[in-house]
Amino acid sequence: MTQMHGADHFAGAQPHVFQAPVDAMGMVFQISGSSSQLIIDASRIAALSHDSDPSLAMAGQVGSQVKMRVGQVWLIASVRAMTMDRQDSNSIIVDIDFLGEGDEEKLTGRIYRFRRGVTRYPTPGTEVYPVSSADMQQIYSADDRPHVQIGTVYPTSDTRAALYVDSMLGKHFALLGSTGTGKSTSAALILHRICDLSPQGHIVMIDPHGEYGAAFQQNGAVYDVNNLALPYWLMNFEEHCEVFVTSEGSERTVDCDILAKCLLAARSKNRLAESIGRLTVDSPVPYLLSDLTNILQNEMGKLDKGTGSLPYMRLKTKIDEIKSDPRYSFMFSGMLVADSMQEFLAKIFRLPSGGKPISIIDVSSMPSDITSVVVSVLSRLVFDYALWARDEPQRPILLVCEEAHRYIPSSTTGGGQAVRRILERIAKEGRKYGVSLGLITQRPSDLAEGVLSQCGTIISMRLNNDRDQAFVKAAMPEGARGFLDSIPALRNREAIICGEGVAVPIRVALDNLEEERRPASGDPSFTELWRQSGGEADILDRTITRWRSQGR
Repeated sequence: MTQMHGADHFAGAQPHVFQAPVDAMGMVFQISGSSSQLIIDASRIAALSHDSDPSLAMAGQVGSQVKMRVGQVWLIASVRAMTMDRQDSNSIIVDIDFLGEGDEEKLTGRIYRFRRGVTRYPTPGTEVYPVSSADMQQIYSADDRPHVQIGTVYPTSDTRAALYVDSMLGKHFALLGSTGTGKSTSAALILHRICDLSPQGHIVMIDPHGEYGAAFQQNGAVYDVNNLALPYWLMNFEEHCEVFVTSEGSERTVDCDILAKCLLAARSKNRLAESIGRLTVDSPVPYLLSDLTNILQNEMGKLDKGTGSLPYMRLKTKIDEIKSDPRYSFMFSGMLVADSMQEFLAKIFRLPSGGKPISIIDVSSMPSDITSVVVSVLSRLVFDYALWARDEPQRPILLVCEEAHRYIPSSTTGGGQAVRRILERIAKEGRKYGVSLGLITQRPSDLAEGVLSQCGTIISMRLNNDRDQAFVKAAMPEGARGFLDSIPALRNREAIICGEGVAVPIRVALDNLEEERRPASGDPSFTELWRQSGGEADILDRTITRWRSQGR
């Protein structure tokens, strides 16, 4: 007999099942592991819907919470689906997911010490009650752990939603949402709250659209092509290959072998190399690009080389081309030869932060063919610093990656594999060394497999694409599945948060951010802007000048 027929039979056999205390709205009908069924009186739902308390007005509806008493403990469950009983139109069968339990205070009956998970399940026939805003306050009230408040728990009007910072950053987090759902503003809100809580923090944010600089002018440092000054010699061998080797297939292997030999020779010319016992092709030791091209030239002239001159010519031509291209000067300038590694790391990692704990790396004006290498170098520096500073007083670093699907794509072929590998490694191992990863993306289904499931906290805004929704559902913990069904129905600036960063899965209406702390990502108003005219010649003139000089 199916569950549904069981319900029919139950409702048919006992039509007057609801002689419960006035405030009970139904009873437990069927119990199984994480998901169970209730039978609820439709007239109670209708009567409660006019209540002034928004939580009681939502009682019994999809997305709301209900409670039931087992011994001295209140169990809280979330309503996932509702079906009308075929034999009794006044009875509604409700699927629920258990969220957790809290103790009952003897005198007041209120819930306190709420925790995730259920130790004892109710038996069929246990009465079910609506959850009030006062209950919600107790369930979602933050405990003593360091936390930031980011919004209001739905459907209440005053219960604050807290994110536990240590748990969220300790196990990585992901912020997901389709374009236009308020993703950038939500990211800025969360980072601002963390910066306010920890003004001596160390946060590095990769900003591919140049929209966060405006938001963090007061409490962060913004670096772009004009002031980043990223020394080319900080690249490891794999990143050198991505920039300098243009060939494919077997030719690529030959070119990479030649580059490895010549790069090691160029690095070993530095005085630092003498003090380092084991110099490798990956060691971050300064070298001159002119030394590298001279060594290539000399090797090419040798008679005992195993190949023709073409691989040497290809490499030399590419290096000369990059050296002379002004767009690459932020990285390949002759001014970046000195050993500036300490100043560079201090600048980027905010060591010390001086009350400005976040560095925004604006990669929007960098040539697109080198962006992934820049992100790779910065991500690897974060990881390598943490790795080699294990015996020092710890300075954990948070690396936030906007448009993460660009850098951790699901495809394992094509360019940009260096950045994919290092970010995957941070996702898997960063926790051990004090590196936290924050991924922001609108296309979770394009992310490399497994990266999303490494994120302990998932903050999901509205996702319009079915494939993305399925992907997020697969990565979410069991108890949050009911919440996930409402992802397509979320309003702008609403999110479902589940995982380590929250006590129980919650749906949150996020706070408004002050105008001066918002990212520059507002949508243009076509109707308004298309009514304006005048000054077009000057606009074109200034734009073309910037375009030609490849500056901003």
